[in-house]
Amino acid sequence: MNTQLSFDELGTPLRTTTFVVFDLETTGGSAEQDSVTEIGAVKVRGGEVIGEFATLVDPGRGIPPEIVALTGITNAMVYQAPPLIEVLPAFLEFAAGAVLVAHNSGFDVSFMKAACRRYGYHWPRPAVVCTARLARRVLSREEAPSCRLSALAQLFRASTTPIHRALADARATVDVLHGLLERVGSVGVQSLEELLDYIPEVTPEQRRKRTLAADLPNEPGVYMFRGPREEVLYVGTASDLRRRVRQYFTASETRRRLREMVGLAVRVDSVTCAHALEAEVRELRLLAAHKPTYNRRSRNKHQAWWLTLTDEAFPRLSIVRSPRDGSLGPFRSQRSAEGAAVALQEGTGIRPCTQRIPARSPKGTPCLLAEIGRCGAPCAGHQSVHEYQPYVEAVRGLVAGHRVDALWRAAARLVQLSDAQRFEQAAEGRDRLALLVRALDHGQRLASLASIAELVAARPDGTGGWNFAVVRHGRLASAGNAPRGVAPMPVVEMLVSSAETVIPSAGPLYGAPHEEVGAVLRWLEKPGTRMVQCTAPWTVPAASAASWRPWLKRAESVWSGPQLD
Repeated sequence: MNTQLSFDELGTPLRTTTFVVFDLETTGGSAEQDSVTEIGAVKVRGGEVIGEFATLVDPGRGIPPEIVALTGITNAMVYQAPPLIEVLPAFLEFAAGAVLVAHNSGFDVSFMKAACRRYGYHWPRPAVVCTARLARRVLSREEAPSCRLSALAQLFRASTTPIHRALADARATVDVLHGLLERVGSVGVQSLEELLDYIPEVTPEQRRKRTLAADLPNEPGVYMFRGPREEVLYVGTASDLRRRVRQYFTASETRRRLREMVGLAVRVDSVTCAHALEAEVRELRLLAAHKPTYNRRSRNKHQAWWLTLTDEAFPRLSIVRSPRDGSLGPFRSQRSAEGAAVALQEGTGIRPCTQRIPARSPKGTPCLLAEIGRCGAPCAGHQSVHEYQPYVEAVRGLVAGHRVDALWRAAARLVQLSDAQRFEQAAEGRDRLALLVRALDHGQRLASLASIAELVAARPDGTGGWNFAVVRHGRLASAGNAPRGVAPMPVVEMLVSSAETVIPSAGPLYGAPHEEVGAVLRWLEKPGTRMVQCTAPWTVPAASAASWRPWLKRAESVWSGPQLD
């Protein structure tokens, strides 16, 4: 028995929903191994076209002959086209806030997700409508023996014939979409939520538990799915809590694990937040506190790897989980920390061996590195504690941002390897040095923010008001906003007086979780942020790794090594 939905439950009317219908042409069928050659997209709302997006894309590789024969896109056509790393942000901006539509959407969406992962962009997880799946749900086999785009375009008398070119196929898909929406309208599907729910593969648990979102506000914040024993199953953030949680009960949620989670959930709790930064920080804290089973990020327990100098007569680099003062990091993986450690050893001369060397009368045997002049052999007594100390100071100065001479020495060694035509070793060294520079730059920016006792910043809220953040030693201590027409400074004074007390502890981030400091830093560094007040100047040392960003950009253009947080 079907239950009549109330007016409030109808959700977003289809006539006011913005759809971005898009199509890709690629060099093959693998999102991880093949590349995009063309993007075409059409933005529609209320049956009217309100914008188009089309561009060829340089795939960075040759286009197979069979693909050339299928699409007509040749290597000569894409030779001067922009690469995907330049096209992707423009497409994401064009599609922002819209429902994505594609024919066999799994193929096209997989390429866009892979591109976002590859180039460091956030995939916004929009609602997605697949016209192929919708057609199979709406049309009988007698009416549509085939649900290929060309067949559906002919059935619905599309004004554009699909020809395996992105924009033409997107235009044809628009007509197919409109034809299918007319069909579902006749059976009572009038809203986006109903459309997504109408498409197959919605589990009975999803349908039954749609009421769990009924009492949530249409405000930004954090939501928590709770299980039968009050355990937190999943934590997430949303700009509109009610709308986001509703999506878990429709076909737009395709992840098997989260469908399983919805089946277990008995309640959804929420915490409204002043703005996106507060929501992100609250999510991080809830993840750390509850370690929800269905959040993938719970598996790593939000820890990271750090490089630190050991406390001994002849210090060496050690990879640790808990940072101390002067540690370098954070690193996402142990492998990344190991690569940066090798680059540090090459640039500073700090010893690579792991043995503990006594300050007096060491009796070790020099290794191969000592024989080729890469180590002073303190293990054999060839180097005193005093003679070894400059290497230790080089590491400390580099990490603190007081000197970069070690980076120059490492770069000079790359030139020597290249001149000697030892190109493979030079490439490996370049990748390690790039990893080290990224770690230094990232860590120094985090440490600089965490060193400030209190900082108050403001960002425009987009409606004439201001969003505020009170930050103490890198942690978000208070958040609020002053809507348009409200005097901002009294709000700031109230937020400061009621802010959380933060007691700093040891370590480069004064005890603050690196993920939280990173979230705050990203919010502060966005264009348009204004500093309201600060207990000390927010600065980065002049000799920090930031001065090496031009070198890093050149190195990373040909690098695909491990990434940092």
